[in-house]
Amino acid sequence: MADGQGNGNAGPAGEAPSINVMVQFVRDFSFENPNAPRSLGPQEKPPNISIQVNVNARQVAESDFEVSLLLEGSAGEGQGLLFKFELDYGGLFRLRGIPAQDTHPVVMIECPRLLFPFARQIIAEAVRGGGFPPLYIDPIDFAALYRKRLAEMEQPAPQPPGG
Repeated sequence: MADGQGNGNAGPAGEAPSINVMVQFVRDFSFENPNAPRSLGPQEKPPNISIQVNVNARQVAESDFEVSLLLEGSAGEGQGLLFKFELDYGGLFRLRGIPAQDTHPVVMIECPRLLFPFARQIIAEAVRGGGFPPLYIDPIDFAALYRKRLAEMEQPAPQPPGG
């Protein structure tokens, strides 16, 4: 119950913190099955599955942020490539009542966390549609990704030899 005094959970204007998903969308999607139908037969060994994840964001209005979840992956390598995919899945989020110092972590952790299940399903269905069992990507720890990115940004750039 609010008593009119700051409780530490309210944002700058005293409103309760909220994240609203205004819209979600596929910006770009590609699925390739370059060796079909040969790749659809029994395989001698399980394929090497590789997945890369990236999050980008930009402020589009005072309280609105566009967040892009980029997922790239493949199964197999070289001549044994079974499939590969690239998905740029985005959302427009409205943040209210979130203190300024918390905005960046919320945008880079919570927003992609909300997008991920939908992107995961798009990839699973595309892989299944390509003739393979659906690929359900394991949940992603966006907080760990955020901390890793911050640590990388704090590292000094390597100096060229002799300079």
